[in-house]
Amino acid sequence: MITLGIVLLILSFFVGMAVLKSLGVLLIVVGVVLALLGGMGRSVGGRRHYW
Repeated sequence: MITLGIVLLILSFFVGMAVLKSLGVLLIVVGVVLALLGGMGRSVGGRRHYW
């Protein structure tokens, strides 16, 4: 999810669409939060790990 967010963010700079930029930032933030929660041992969405 983090990788997809970075790709969308980079693509938004070349294409110039603000929608891609906001989606990219949103995916990066959600991916980092889920990765941190999974790394701390908390279950995310019923799973012990989030990769």
